[in-house]
Amino acid sequence: MKGISYSRYGGLEVLAYGEVRDPKVGPDAVLVKVCAAAVNPVDWKCREGHLDSLLDAVFPVVPGWDVSGVVVQPGASVTEFAVGDEVIGYVREDFLGRGTFAEYVAAPVRTLARKPRNASFAEAAGLPLTGLTAYQVLHRVLQVGRGDTVLVHAAAGGVGSIAVQLARNLGARVIGTASLAHHDYLRGLGCEPVAYGEGLAERVRGLAPEGVDAAFDTVGGEALAVSAQLLAPEGRLASIADADVVGYGGRHYWARPDAGDLLRLTELVEQGVVSVHVSRTFPLDRAAEAYRLNEEGRTRGKIVVVVDWQDAEAEADGH
Repeated sequence: MKGISYSRYGGLEVLAYGEVRDPKVGPDAVLVKVCAAAVNPVDWKCREGHLDSLLDAVFPVVPGWDVSGVVVQPGASVTEFAVGDEVIGYVREDFLGRGTFAEYVAAPVRTLARKPRNASFAEAAGLPLTGLTAYQVLHRVLQVGRGDTVLVHAAAGGVGSIAVQLARNLGARVIGTASLAHHDYLRGLGCEPVAYGEGLAERVRGLAPEGVDAAFDTVGGEALAVSAQLLAPEGRLASIADADVVGYGGRHYWARPDAGDLLRLTELVEQGVVSVHVSRTFPLDRAAEAYRLNEEGRTRGKIVVVVDWQDAEAEADGH
């Protein structure tokens, strides 16, 4: 089958398009025909070796953890899905090797849920990792509830935009950091936008003089430090980008595959509570371009690689 792979750690130059090994389907997995796979920052961090202390790499590595597609073969123990079912998945295992940037992927059942009926395959591919990250941080770590004021960094990005929508659905007031170009987009999501850069703390305090009840850092560094300064008494802090959050009394969090949480996200999309904005799509053989855009870090919503153009019915800007 065709896919993207890399045989050593490195930059974009190590990515290759061509034949990759066919996946083996274990008893607790299903074989998914990939329609689309979203790009996430963790993908290129893995490719550059930054997570080598956490995850073994079985070279050649097919990258990618997000997927939308169609079940073509259930494993021997699988009763949850049948041939023809449309699914989404956060297909993260405890090693790097068989990812989603290929024509097929063997996905453990614990990583999958049914695809939202009202989302295209491209949109659905952008939901699993970002959605689970936002959902689990807001519910399990920050425990956001009605009346809370929540600060979300990079609120127009993949995780941030989902976090804004979920927090609003929980009854929270949301303040989100973003460049000026994204402020109207955030207002449309029900978020109060503030600009990055010098004076950020003062701008947030102008909106929340008593401090914020919860801060969700997706950037790290200075954004994390500012977040800690802006917390109200008993305020909660979480970061998915910077382990130094622990030194500020917060929690460093990785999303985990959870079929129940993923199904809840599917339901929220179908209810119109959550939507995924796809800014660009690329065919599989141009995945390196998708990575390059993601690494620049200025994208609104998600960048998606469409593997099967006929099935995926990509709806983004004509690419």
